[in-house]
Amino acid sequence: MSSQRPGRFARTLFGVACVMLALTGCADTTPTVVTGRAVSMLYNPGRVGGLPTAEGPSGPRGDVPPVTARVGNSDGGEIDRLSLFAIDDIEEFWTQHYADSLRGRFEPVSTLMSYASTDPNSPQVCGGDVYHLPNAMYCRRADTMAWDRAKFMPAARKYFGDMAINGTLAHEYGHALQAMAHIVNPLTRTLVREQQADCFAGVYLQWVAAGKSSRATLSTGDGLNHVLAGLIVIRDPVSTLDNPVSISDEHGTALDRVGAFQTGFDGGAEMCAAIDMDEIRKRRGNLPHALFDSENPQSDLTIDEHVLSTLMEQLGQIFALSRPPALATTGKCPSGHEPDPVAYCPESNTVVVDLAGLQEMSAPTDQSTLSLPQGDNTGLSAVTSRYALAVQREREVGLESAAAALRTACLTGVAQRRMAEPMRLPSGPGLTLAGGDLDEAITGLLMNGVVASDADDNTVPAGFTRILAFRSGLHGDVDGCFERFR
Repeated sequence: MSSQRPGRFARTLFGVACVMLALTGCADTTPTVVTGRAVSMLYNPGRVGGLPTAEGPSGPRGDVPPVTARVGNSDGGEIDRLSLFAIDDIEEFWTQHYADSLRGRFEPVSTLMSYASTDPNSPQVCGGDVYHLPNAMYCRRADTMAWDRAKFMPAARKYFGDMAINGTLAHEYGHALQAMAHIVNPLTRTLVREQQADCFAGVYLQWVAAGKSSRATLSTGDGLNHVLAGLIVIRDPVSTLDNPVSISDEHGTALDRVGAFQTGFDGGAEMCAAIDMDEIRKRRGNLPHALFDSENPQSDLTIDEHVLSTLMEQLGQIFALSRPPALATTGKCPSGHEPDPVAYCPESNTVVVDLAGLQEMSAPTDQSTLSLPQGDNTGLSAVTSRYALAVQREREVGLESAAAALRTACLTGVAQRRMAEPMRLPSGPGLTLAGGDLDEAITGLLMNGVVASDADDNTVPAGFTRILAFRSGLHGDVDGCFERFR
């Protein structure tokens, strides 16, 4: 995250979104719909999961009460106060709504524990040592929920706001719900368990975003963006040549995790209970397995003029335009529009790139820390999105609207799907996406919105909707993007 410069965030089409790395100081704004519409309500730029897209505060509604004796080993500090506050809210929701969709009876988790992963004298949790184990967890046999108050929760809160605590614990509570409803068994794969838990977190947070919680609030713009960012951070680590990893318990990629969360946010708990490997495969669609293979080593390219030229040639083959755009790595548009770090100039049909800025956007982050997955495809997907505007120009549709922004994300997804398999170009091999590359594109969609922005660099405020549009392109085609967003 440190390599994303302040100010490199696309303007929104519905007022000003305070897109920062902490949830503070966002003023409430009233959405103003611009020209253009998305055909499906699912892709409506003015709504998220049936709720209006709006900015506003996210976090506790008022003072957070002291920690009660219910939390074992607590230091009584702010993290434990926020954690218990979140659990009380989560339990209120499921007390009211569990019976609506799930079998059995809701029972609050019997034991809550706080621990410090920095303390070698911390008591065991669920029968195991938690020294140097920054995490949050639910243990089924002991019916215990625990969290690290020293490193994990403070870091999540620092980077993703107070509601990251609610999101984390809502996910862990999802594992408790699985046990209550008997929707998993000892043979259920970890991936299914984790996807269900992500989905249950989405169900609860939709309730909060709808304004029904008496304790917490969540904006459907920046607030939800940061919750999704926190979810992405706990994706499966990706193997690299310098740091090979072996994953015995697959939790899912960023696309998997966001998709499961969206299923719950949009559809409800009954859809979470229905998640199994068949549902996950269906959601992944016809995307190559390599995109979900975290153990397949990948390396990040240094983006230079040669890489960009290869990308432009490859996009020319994918979209087959009669008037493909030119590439410029210096200067600005004739209109004065400057790349930040990319721009499309309709008047000259040129994609302009600030090469140094694009390299900074594409600098790999350290996945051993709480960093969003950034790398070469964060930048390459942004360039692809400017090419997508040239595709729209050739079809003679408007380039300055919410529909254009979402159509751009969709067309970028179409191109990325094609790039997931090796392509041979007249000049040589093309660029091929590998495991982790889609995660890097998702980061850009969520945190700066360039891939889902129109020709004026305007995006829609909800990263939730940007990702949906991108995913529709991954599983669709060019004509589908024009039909869906018009």
